[in-house]
Amino acid sequence: MADLSINLAGIKSPNPFWLASAPPTNSGYQVQRAFEAGWGGAVWKTLGDPILNVSSRFAAVNFNGQRVAGFNNIELITDRPLEINLKEIYETKKRFPNHAIIASLMVEPKQEKWHEIVKRVEDIGVDGLELNFGCPHGMAERGMGSASGQVPELVEKQTYWVKEAAKTPVIVKLTPNITDITATAEAAVRGGADAISMINTINSLAGVDLDTWNTIPHVAGKGAHGGYCGPAVKPIALNMVGECARNPHINVPISGIGGISNWKDAAEFLLMGATGVQICTAAMHHGFSIVEDMIDGLSNYLDEKGIASVMDLVGKSVPKYSDWGDLDLNYKIVARINNDVCINCNKCHISCEDTSHQCIDMLVDDNGKPFLKVREEDCVGCNLCSIVCPVDGAIDMVEVKQPLPSMTWNQRQATIQKFLVDRVAK
Repeated sequence: MADLSINLAGIKSPNPFWLASAPPTNSGYQVQRAFEAGWGGAVWKTLGDPILNVSSRFAAVNFNGQRVAGFNNIELITDRPLEINLKEIYETKKRFPNHAIIASLMVEPKQEKWHEIVKRVEDIGVDGLELNFGCPHGMAERGMGSASGQVPELVEKQTYWVKEAAKTPVIVKLTPNITDITATAEAAVRGGADAISMINTINSLAGVDLDTWNTIPHVAGKGAHGGYCGPAVKPIALNMVGECARNPHINVPISGIGGISNWKDAAEFLLMGATGVQICTAAMHHGFSIVEDMIDGLSNYLDEKGIASVMDLVGKSVPKYSDWGDLDLNYKIVARINNDVCINCNKCHISCEDTSHQCIDMLVDDNGKPFLKVREEDCVGCNLCSIVCPVDGAIDMVEVKQPLPSMTWNQRQATIQKFLVDRVAK
């Protein structure tokens, strides 16, 4: 059986599945139940000066029959006294010494405030710290959370302040509500971060009630933007993890967060450079027991691949992730329809005819039976037909060997530039 244990910047865990800092890690009771269920670690719900939360505070986006395809919240950091949280962290760590407990922290951007809270949480035995520079609502209006996380200089400065006092590894949690997350990731590294975690939630409004015209959720008829997470944000998170993993200036481990719902999602994050993953929405939707399937699924996958340790999976897809200008312009695939499997729903024809390249013909065979056929010379290999097809195996995307050598846009432009320079020189 493959070894699922990880070491993220010196923080050891029996498996890569951690609960993210959120409602599931609000108390010692919850975190201990999670560890009993099999979770490898937990990032305690963000500590700081206790706040008052509102009612209501959650909303979900359901799509095409799937409940909680997206999740929105306007909940803030812990509303429990720091002393109670510290007592429960100490008791939980004592009971589960081999599980990772990371304290999520958020205070005002003042050096003395960071020094004070770092000392207090490290005194009770946490394995690491996670600096919450990502919360997009409530705390941001007070100059904390994403208000700090959107300014590279503040990220660097506050990370440096924490590192002045910290004895345990420091993870910086980044906001996705920024043009280029690598800018703040680099700032965190300059400040001395031992690791980064991403993504925190995305600015969002879940919806509007068409009867009352209230926002969803609302508090006595008033609403505010919240943080978006859940399966819908996974592609955004995966891209940001990949961008940081391939950046040579961000040479620290990554804790991947964002829409991870099963072991396959987790494996994708690991392949794109994350050393471990953090999960929230899936646990809130299905309960702590989902980690059992995650552990079994990932373990079986590694065994099938002949991989001895989950750490050997980390970053294997990063070299394959590049810029558009590095893609081969002469690579070609085309769609081929398997008429033995096709149910003639015509979804592919409609999509191609109306919104793509009009290369699927509706024909009739000698027996009068209708069938679909792709004109491969006109097919651009966009994948749309295979995406909308409701039947697995009905459409294959097949590589067509080209007589032309590989040529990227960057190579093409360089060739043109050289030609022009040579021409001028002559």
